[in-house]
Amino acid sequence: MDASIAASGPAEDSPRAAPGELDHVRRFVNTRDLERLTDEIADPDALRDWLTERGLIDERAELTDADVRQAHTVREALRKLLLANNGDPIDPAAVDALNAAAKGAELQLRVGPDGSAVLAPVRTGIDAAIGRLLAIVHTAMADGTWPRLKACALHDTCEWAFYDWSKNRSGTWCDMKVCGNRSKARAYRERKRAG
Repeated sequence: MDASIAASGPAEDSPRAAPGELDHVRRFVNTRDLERLTDEIADPDALRDWLTERGLIDERAELTDADVRQAHTVREALRKLLLANNGDPIDPAAVDALNAAAKGAELQLRVGPDGSAVLAPVRTGIDAAIGRLLAIVHTAMADGTWPRLKACALHDTCEWAFYDWSKNRSGTWCDMKVCGNRSKARAYRERKRAG
């Protein structure tokens, strides 16, 4: 991985993008940059704009601070599942958070006129948007693409979501030269401050 790409995050047309709608999930997780401590969906307007750009919510939706907190909870629970896709144990709290979000969206099976079936949220607003993201996760699990959506395993340093296109499913976002050095430098600074 090129250090300049890892340092700045992926471009919109990144080779680490996930296929189809699954990329909405990757981008949703990446709305929080742990290294820079930035958040693209930090307030109701930013969250609505982000969801609207991806067709996940109506542009007239009025979101609240509680909706932002709900989106953040789901985002971090999804990040935990992506870390599990990269070898971490499944976090039971993340599973509970996603189950609660699916229940809040009231996901139901809908059969279309062509006989195909999809999961669709009954609710509106943030519940519908989150329900659509969870339906994408379900579809990815069913079609086998889910295990390739991962988060960088260098905890508290990166955890950037990426799609593993490698043949043997061993792809990484960062290498130790990038994230490892950042982690070591941060630990050194913390020891220096404490000492």
